[in-house]
Amino acid sequence: MITKLPKWILWGGAILAFSAGCVNTAALMGFARLSVSHVTGNVSLFAAAIAYMDARSILYIGALLLSFLAGAILSGYVIGQTSLKLGRRYGRALYIEAALLLLSYWLYQQHDYLGQLAAAMACGLQNAMVATYSGAVIRTTHLTGLTSDMGAAIGNWLAGRAISKPTLGFQAIIWYCFCGGSALGAFLFAKVGYDALFVPISIVLSAAFIYNYVSDRLPEKR
Repeated sequence: MITKLPKWILWGGAILAFSAGCVNTAALMGFARLSVSHVTGNVSLFAAAIAYMDARSILYIGALLLSFLAGAILSGYVIGQTSLKLGRRYGRALYIEAALLLLSYWLYQQHDYLGQLAAAMACGLQNAMVATYSGAVIRTTHLTGLTSDMGAAIGNWLAGRAISKPTLGFQAIIWYCFCGGSALGAFLFAKVGYDALFVPISIVLSAAFIYNYVSDRLPEKR
């Protein structure tokens, strides 16, 4: 249970959730019309494609699901740990994510559906990268599990049971930041199309640079 949340985790989670919201909205509003930041809805679409024997959709949505999984695998390979701890490996993972988002932008500009796969891989990498802190599960690219955790915590609080208020507050921040990033992504996509992706690309690149800079100057035990 979280009793005190370091500011670098608080700010990092909020910023990455905002970025993921922006990416996912742009992907949904674009020509592919599919989510890239979460899997559940795409699995349902995949099952529907199987039911209707739509071979093209089966292959494409299946590739999208595998791309998110591949990003998570890449995150595990690069970072090699499940709990948050300062170190340059997170910075490297963020640079890889930024490169994948840049690739997705270029592919989108070519009207290539592979851009959706690159964006999904970037989101899978980010979601797996931010795993746990003090036993609390932290996810920054989708809200389903987080909303359930928040609801359960509020229910326990209403029943008079003890809850971790820092955990609940952090989850609420991620929720609102993802929502805010989604709103900004929708507004920008309506105005400039896929150029809206330069916002999350800039965010992730800046986060990678700042993280490496700060982690090199703080004790490893922090």
